[in-house]
Amino acid sequence: MQLYNNLSAKERAELIEQAGKERLTISFYKYAKINNTEIFRNHLFLAWDELDVLGRIYVANEGINAQLSVPAENFEPFKNHLDTISFLENVRLNIAIEHDNFAFLKLKVKVRNKIVADGLNDASFDVTNKGVHVNAEKFNELIEDPNTVLVDMRNHYESEIGHFKNAVTPDVDTFRESLDLIEEDLREHKEDKKLVMYCTGGIRCEKASAYYKHKGFKNVFQLEGGIINYVRQIEAEGLENKFLGKNFVFDERRSERISDDVIANCHQCGEPADLHTNCANEACHLLFIQCDSCKEKMENCCSSTCMEINRLPYEEQKALRKGQGNSNDIFKKGRADHLPFKKDLRNIFETMKSNNI
Repeated sequence: MQLYNNLSAKERAELIEQAGKERLTISFYKYAKINNTEIFRNHLFLAWDELDVLGRIYVANEGINAQLSVPAENFEPFKNHLDTISFLENVRLNIAIEHDNFAFLKLKVKVRNKIVADGLNDASFDVTNKGVHVNAEKFNELIEDPNTVLVDMRNHYESEIGHFKNAVTPDVDTFRESLDLIEEDLREHKEDKKLVMYCTGGIRCEKASAYYKHKGFKNVFQLEGGIINYVRQIEAEGLENKFLGKNFVFDERRSERISDDVIANCHQCGEPADLHTNCANEACHLLFIQCDSCKEKMENCCSSTCMEINRLPYEEQKALRKGQGNSNDIFKKGRADHLPFKKDLRNIFETMKSNNI
């Protein structure tokens, strides 16, 4: 019984290229009670491996979070399989705006403690007691209401390249950081303001909306299906697009362009740019924004030091990394001190004040 990948990412990429068939990039989530996560994980791997599904899927007692790609010709069999699982029948599938056949190169189905890490240990918190889901049309109406506080539930490196107009964008590295920060800064508005949230596909907002209701917020709303679904709705219904820039995605594409606005800057020279890259030095691998000019000048590296290391023969680089572990810069997501134009720290109140909240 095969419950692991036999092929490397390189071998898989070669097979995808040889096949020449279109693949669809899809994401979905569902909060539900899953008792035996290990058995469920194994069931998914076996069924989806047969359909040539590739991606990153997390399973926990609280539900499932999936980001994957599937051959277009296997979409119906894949959907039919989902419908055989009671809590996934007719689940909303967020189909990517831009597809990339190489978005995922392995099938990884992992058991986690939670599908969204929140740092919460409150047994009385019910994640299914969520806020009101709104479609794109209602969302556009709500965010024009002066009685609304619009909050981006994503991390700073996501909102830096794209966000909704007038949104509060908390300067956080992780979802768990944002929960208490937002509650503390908005506690005076628990009853008199409409709290409207959005994220990439809806999964973080769903948990956040339930959390803020649990904490006493009276009017809590979330964008149904997140940014991905919003874009599909505005295009289908001819609605005004209120999103500026690009939507960050967690696969090899890194982002999807939503509007022509470039709202970020190269972290090295400060020129307008909104393309994330990872430092070519494998010992660093820092995620940061780099324009084409700096990419050429710095050889896809974040610093002169990394550029010098990356020029060394592979075996010498490997020897330098031995025993060093991963650089902490990997997890800073553009906060390294040597990047002169990294995103400035911002307090949640700054946006609120500028919006007269």
